[in-house]
Amino acid sequence: MLFLKKFWPAITWSVLILLLTGLPGSYFPSIETFWEWLSPDKLLHIGIFAIFSVLVLYGYREQYLLANKRYRLIILTLSIGIIFGLLTEVLQYYVFIGRHGSLFDFLADSLGVVVGCWAFDILFRKKINTKP
Repeated sequence: MLFLKKFWPAITWSVLILLLTGLPGSYFPSIETFWEWLSPDKLLHIGIFAIFSVLVLYGYREQYLLANKRYRLIILTLSIGIIFGLLTEVLQYYVFIGRHGSLFDFLADSLGVVVGCWAFDILFRKKINTKP
């Protein structure tokens, strides 16, 4: 129950991500070249997954404020976020009708996770307790 209390924003956001990635592909423009990956669609992927990683780390905020736990939680969040991004692309490729998984979308998702972890670290760095 404590888990749900701390992580309900991240869980809710994850469900929203899955719902959005399951929408039929005709709602979204397709990306066919490398340069198109810099399109607003990719910025949306980066933003969505940055928010995801911030929400996951926010659930761990009490442990994060202990200096000796910070890097482990960042690695854990990076791992969870990147695997979740891969899962969304695999689901789009194999399961969701009218959707196509994309390596560029996965890269944008992964970059978003990194950006979110970095942003959370900047926001909470001053609050970190350096005493063991």
